[in-house]
Amino acid sequence: MEREIKISNDLNEISVLASFIEELGEELSLSFETTMNINLALEEAVANIIMYAYPTQEQHTILLRVTYSEKQLVFLLTDKGASFDPTQVDEVDVTLSLEERPIGGLGIFLIRSIMNEISYQRIDNENHLIMKKKTFDAGRKDCIVFQPIHGVYQRFHYL
Repeated sequence: MEREIKISNDLNEISVLASFIEELGEELSLSFETTMNINLALEEAVANIIMYAYPTQEQHTILLRVTYSEKQLVFLLTDKGASFDPTQVDEVDVTLSLEERPIGGLGIFLIRSIMNEISYQRIDNENHLIMKKKTFDAGRKDCIVFQPIHGVYQRFHYL
């Protein structure tokens, strides 16, 4: 199964992305929590592209291609914006208080925490961010949920 969506680099397009992910979750019978976590990770990645990859007021296209095979979802985000490799960003120290923590980096932290694998390539002046998420058997009840606690998203694993 393969699906794709093209959106413009406009923050209003985030709602279009969310609808696309919700439909994908329903089609694949993913749990609500898994669908919402995937949506959170993709919203973070796309918002970073929208806010930082292009000069303001320029219209550009962002492509999301989703492939499902062998109990794994592969998300490929492609854009022609400024080169940025999120895999090279240092880990955020989430043990620091909000006052001590530098601004930025939590979005990439969330993406890394939600997805099982992320990789990046710059090919022909395009950014290719690949994120992989393992899916579970329909009969299993385990899931990973992120919930904000004191302004920081905490990871919970339920069995």
